[in-house]
Amino acid sequence: MRLVEGDARIEDIDAVVAALGDIADEHETTVQAFDARYVVDRLHLERAVELADRAISRGENVARDRAVEVLLYAAGRRQIDQAFEMGLREGLVSLVVLVDGGAEAVAVDAVADELNLDETPTLGEYDRDRLFEFFDVTELELAATEGTLSDTVHERVALLDVEK
Repeated sequence: MRLVEGDARIEDIDAVVAALGDIADEHETTVQAFDARYVVDRLHLERAVELADRAISRGENVARDRAVEVLLYAAGRRQIDQAFEMGLREGLVSLVVLVDGGAEAVAVDAVADELNLDETPTLGEYDRDRLFEFFDVTELELAATEGTLSDTVHERVALLDVEK
């Protein structure tokens, strides 16, 4: 799994999604873009890929597309329309783009070129308040554990399997 990070100006979400899909098809890889404000760290996405692959291998996947299944796990949601909140949006966006499998190295370059990424680091630049709301975390819950917000988000990703 490789991650491409940076800021990009998104004017047409459908066109960008189609272009990323073409890159994925051409290089036989999975490409999924995330709004960096929702991604706590690399482990967040690694775990989402691992759990999505396990669901697919067991025939328990919700989405037909591996990239969307990864998005569902990263979001900790079974509803695709709700998970899309942590995907692309229009305007200037800080992105983390996951590229996994196939010709990853070539696909990473193609993604960076397609999105015209400035390739500034974005991973770990999450929006704490946004994560609290999106993953339904409370200060009380966080204070009651020895874990961090990252640990709690990782738990939400893993709990998607339990909720099935």
